[in-house]
Amino acid sequence: MAAVEVPSSREAHPEKQGGPFSKPDANLSLAHFIVVFVALVLGGIAGALQAEVRSGTLTLPAGIDYYALLTLHGVVMALVVTTYFIVGFLLAFSGHLLGGELKPTPRLLGWIGFIVMTLGTAMAAIEILLGNASVLYTFYAPMQASPWFYVGVTLLIVGSWISGAAIFVQYHLWRKEHPGERSPLGAFMAVCTFILWDIATLGVAIESLFQLIPWSFGLTKTINVELSRTFFWYFGHPLVYFWLLPAYIVWYTVIPKIVGGKVFSDTLARFAFLLFILFSVPVGFHHQLMDPGIQSGWKFVQVVLTMMVVIPSLMTAYALFATFIRAGRAKGQTGFTGWLKAMPWGDVRFLAPFIGMVGFIFGGAGGIINASNQMNAMVHNTLWVTGHFHETLALTVILTFFGASYWLLPALSGRKLTPQMNKLGILQTILWTVGMVIMSGAMHAVGLLGAPRRTSYTTYQNNPLAQTWVGYEQWMAIGGIILFIGLALMVYNAFRMIYGAPKGYTEVPVADIEEEAGTPPAIFEKWWLWIGITVVLVLIAYFVPVTQMIQNAGPGSPGFNTWNFGR
Repeated sequence: MAAVEVPSSREAHPEKQGGPFSKPDANLSLAHFIVVFVALVLGGIAGALQAEVRSGTLTLPAGIDYYALLTLHGVVMALVVTTYFIVGFLLAFSGHLLGGELKPTPRLLGWIGFIVMTLGTAMAAIEILLGNASVLYTFYAPMQASPWFYVGVTLLIVGSWISGAAIFVQYHLWRKEHPGERSPLGAFMAVCTFILWDIATLGVAIESLFQLIPWSFGLTKTINVELSRTFFWYFGHPLVYFWLLPAYIVWYTVIPKIVGGKVFSDTLARFAFLLFILFSVPVGFHHQLMDPGIQSGWKFVQVVLTMMVVIPSLMTAYALFATFIRAGRAKGQTGFTGWLKAMPWGDVRFLAPFIGMVGFIFGGAGGIINASNQMNAMVHNTLWVTGHFHETLALTVILTFFGASYWLLPALSGRKLTPQMNKLGILQTILWTVGMVIMSGAMHAVGLLGAPRRTSYTTYQNNPLAQTWVGYEQWMAIGGIILFIGLALMVYNAFRMIYGAPKGYTEVPVADIEEEAGTPPAIFEKWWLWIGITVVLVLIAYFVPVTQMIQNAGPGSPGFNTWNFGR
């Protein structure tokens, strides 16, 4: 096996002082990452307590509500941690690739976005902690939170739009200065990510501004529940690809450099990202296959579009393993599995994202089950879905983000990753993986036995079937404990890399393109074409059913506060 190569130090770059990022850019991104790791602690504690309660091994003290913890864990981990990491990463990465640093206007937009996001995050978190918003991560009607929770979530989204605009402006300015040139691959991918995000978040923005906020303030007495669910899931599934695309950026542009290879195909990579834009948004109905208010024909259309997203995922798998094989052969390894011996398994920057890649094989397979009408009927609203969710987000996306942190945080702070910190990173990666496999595996298994999601511990008055779930739920708790230890070690490592590691120079490991790779077609950067096709697909998938939901709306529903019954 190849020995670990710690990122380049200042001694290897005596002409450079500090890190590869300008001080203003580093400060902007580090502000995002401070929020990421503080939020990880908060969300991790809530998740660990929740797992112990669900197993029956812990009773919460009076005044701490299980469903508040469940909401806090879901919102913080799925929205706050991911959004702040993605914005912080892509602002720095785009600035580095597009001219070396952010221009003044994009940097200003980045700070405005950060402030708006943080204000919204604080508002939403306070309402959850006060017990006024235990509506869970899927915060659609008819459960009703405090209006300030919805205002906070809306500000979080608006802030992310402003930060995305910073990347668009940086890209636009670079194109003006480099007419006719192909943009750097990583920057192209960052633009794709925020185009997807801006289109997808229109759904939750409409739901919040025109339904949830007026309803929760009492300006309207009832709400169209089916419409609320539809707007949420219009956003809710593309959210998964907002998480995944930055992980793919790491896989495509960084991992080849770390393994000693090059990007296999620039054209394939760009086309895969364009396909993700096209097929990731008009697919929300596969989360509503059990909803009675949507005609089956429209569900079928969106299930078909859901299956189409498998194509860019398979393209990505092909490109990555081609990269590994070519890198292995360049090091003298032959045969179908010879590349395995050439990979830097002792380098956390490679190991963590690679485990994330393997995890997505299983997460993707579970997604096909969830999107299939007949099979979804068996696992709908069971812990199977929660297991799939954790496998996709925590094992694939978050673990890739952790791996990227081991070069990104030292590069931002002007420090270097030491061999000792690398070993701690390997340990942290193993703990996180083992904990997630145990917890997610138990969730999948007990979900097939019918255990519901989103419930606290209960045996349903010692029902024989429910009693068979207890052992699996205890394994979930064991996995949760291991996960929390891995999370705590990651937070420790992160703050060491920001504040305590030796000062030095850490490079941004961006891979070159294979020499024989062709030049991508210019049409790939005709953005209005791809946005236009996406809009057409969205209209095909949503216009008629949404119109029917509005025209055939029932009497509507008042708000429900299910977590405070009996109080």
